[in-house]
Amino acid sequence: MFEYFYNEILRKTIVGFGSLFNEIEIKHSHDVGTESLIKVPLAYGPTQKFLARLEQVPNLNKPVQITLPRMSFEFTGLNYDPSRKVTTTQTFLAGLAADGKQIRKSYMPVPYNMQFELAIFTKLNDDMLQIIEQILPYFQPNYNLTINLVDSIGEKRDVPIVLEGITMQDDYEGSYDTRRALIYTLRFTAKTYLFGPVSDVSKDVIKKVSIGFVASGEGGRDVTYSVEPKATKNYSGDVTTNLSLDITATTKNIIVNDASSIPAKSYIVLNSEEMYVKSKSGNTLTVTRGADNTTATAHVAGTNVGLITTADNALIVAGDDFGFDGDL
Repeated sequence: MFEYFYNEILRKTIVGFGSLFNEIEIKHSHDVGTESLIKVPLAYGPTQKFLARLEQVPNLNKPVQITLPRMSFEFTGLNYDPSRKVTTTQTFLAGLAADGKQIRKSYMPVPYNMQFELAIFTKLNDDMLQIIEQILPYFQPNYNLTINLVDSIGEKRDVPIVLEGITMQDDYEGSYDTRRALIYTLRFTAKTYLFGPVSDVSKDVIKKVSIGFVASGEGGRDVTYSVEPKATKNYSGDVTTNLSLDITATTKNIIVNDASSIPAKSYIVLNSEEMYVKSKSGNTLTVTRGADNTTATAHVAGTNVGLITTADNALIVAGDDFGFDGDL
């Protein structure tokens, strides 16, 4: 039932959440009339770890601002969000490359909520207020963070980061040798999506079809039909030549600028119409109009003429019926 895959969605969301708070600074004014900006360091870890360090290291009052203030964040919980549920068996297609020719298929994502806690430690109350005021205005109560959830299909989504609440703790009462701990804890919820394995649609393309049956009646015999599907579009978009004269929807002989690269018994495409080239004489092509159930229409001189080649077969995308929509 299960197969190995790892989209790194949880990891990317954790890293993205932490990146929101790694550029916070505070300002200190000095007696000589000067000011200094201090960047608040950010680390991943539980609040208890930093509290234990505050209590165990006696020389934290030294004038080194990397000690306090500081912040830490932690991924604390994960739960399913039924309010954002979609059909679990529905799939969607995505183009891997910019031209969309490399197609990947995936099931619809599953909504999950990730809980985070951001702890802020300061020695001075003014430092705490400076930090809080740089965070709260962006959450009303959520902030949308754009994350590239699945690299293989280029799936980018806005993940709402919701501020759920704030807890304040100020342990200023105690003996003189007890270090004051001013701690604010901000609780957040990230509404992300988890994707399953992504499959390569090109591996599902039918390369060859064989049908065998026994003819009924006296003297019946086994009959087998074998056919290799072909592309019905010029996926590469290459222009082989151009139409020399206007043609109507019923014209059978068309003249192109240069037919040297178009062999007989091949297929060409003009706009959205496919034509079968039965023969050619010089730059005149004798064609069958509206091949593979395309619609024969009029075309003007200068229209691009594309040749369907074996290279186009390798670019077949999901949804192409390969011309198998008729009856045998």
